[in-house]
Amino acid sequence: MNFYIIIPAHNEESSIGLTLDSLVKQTLKPKRIVVVNDNSTDNTQDIVEAYRTKHSWIELINSKSTNEHLPGTKIINAFYKGYAVLDTNYDVICKFDADLIFPNNYLEQLSMHFRKNDKLGMAAGFCYIEKNGNWILENLTRKDHIRGALKAYKKECFLQIGKLKPSMGWDTVDELLAKYYGWELLTDDSLQVKHLKPTGISYNKASKYLQGEAMYKMRYGFIITLISAIKLAYKKRRFDLFKDYMVGYFEAKINNIDFLVTEEEGKFIRNLRWQGMLKLLK
Repeated sequence: MNFYIIIPAHNEESSIGLTLDSLVKQTLKPKRIVVVNDNSTDNTQDIVEAYRTKHSWIELINSKSTNEHLPGTKIINAFYKGYAVLDTNYDVICKFDADLIFPNNYLEQLSMHFRKNDKLGMAAGFCYIEKNGNWILENLTRKDHIRGALKAYKKECFLQIGKLKPSMGWDTVDELLAKYYGWELLTDDSLQVKHLKPTGISYNKASKYLQGEAMYKMRYGFIITLISAIKLAYKKRRFDLFKDYMVGYFEAKINNIDFLVTEEEGKFIRNLRWQGMLKLLK
């Protein structure tokens, strides 16, 4: 299978080399890798260019944006700048973060999963972080969710869901829409990916409100948003975040911000969320 990989990167000199090194050592080589150097002020560009000189299938796009870390919009806008230079001769397209170290069989294993199941739309391994010298499963990991750091989409699924939404919550709404269109998701716990920078480490106060805004834009409604905000704040052991999420939700509602999904898709999403919550209570 032809794998195309897009890697948005902002000031990743400490990790981008490790990420690219793990990808060039894959047992199944990607056909193309595009690194979007998004407004970096460090040596990210130089490191990527060194790899580009050795591997013709690695490309570098230099992009200007903002230094502010706004999860969703910034990273997906960078993704699309990479996507714009690609052709359509791919079977699987990946959005990977620039701070990951992949096991050597990662792409080969994903390829096997996609070939075995025609209805498989998205697949990934799990993120592990270093703690006290050991690599442990990142606490935001769920068996039924593919992390935004390491998304891999079958081409037909990627196009049917309308590609990626430039908004906080893009890595949840993509899965919900995939399920809406009948696609299956798979996480392979044998594929342990080292995540060098824990999620959210560079998020600012403003970005915290975007989580609640995203819940509104996905048409969760008040009750599901309330439950989701409590659950997420508890998982992060940051109960002050609950207030941030709810403020973001109500501000989006008051300002009548555009939704990411249609009414019909929103109804499906709410039903799916309720089914998941009721399943946990059984």
